[in-house]
Amino acid sequence: MKLTKLTLCFGTLILGVASAASSYTITLAKAATAGSTELKAGTYKVEVQGNQAVFTQGKTSTTIPVSVEKASSPFRYTSVDTRDSKLLEIDLHGTTTKLVFGSSQPGSVATE
Repeated sequence: MKLTKLTLCFGTLILGVASAASSYTITLAKAATAGSTELKAGTYKVEVQGNQAVFTQGKTSTTIPVSVEKASSPFRYTSVDTRDSKLLEIDLHGTTTKLVFGSSQPGSVATE
């Protein structure tokens, strides 16, 4: 009985750590569009769910289609790449994951 409880507690802890590691915080200095969705300026929690990026600001969540690409080495910072108020990509700190929204071209980069 104690072994079962210990296993359950350990499993819950592992799931909590894994889910916490999959969300990132970004800040948009000004409003930007990703596809047909406009994101207001501010701080967002971003979670990747398959080929969707979920942006949460307060109680509001927005799901946006995204292409998930892998870089050759982990990113040192989370960075947001925009051009002409269009969100192009987000590089996720500590991972090789790059979220690409539409066509990616060099633009202004805001880091957190």
